[in-house]
Amino acid sequence: MRHLQAYTVEQVAEMLHIGRDKVYFLLRTGQLRSIKIGKLRRITDQHLAEFIERTETEGLTRA
Repeated sequence: MRHLQAYTVEQVAEMLHIGRDKVYFLLRTGQLRSIKIGKLRRITDQHLAEFIERTETEGLTRA
């Protein structure tokens, strides 16, 4: 089994150099996926990779 890393909203905001509110917006609009463990929201490295790949692809189609 592959080892997954799971991050908090705050950690993802820091990694992407965006605000916490922007991460919550991305989650709310379905642009960024996450998992919920009890009341905690976590974003896995796989979710991040999918988001970045999709964002890059969309950027290329708009250019």
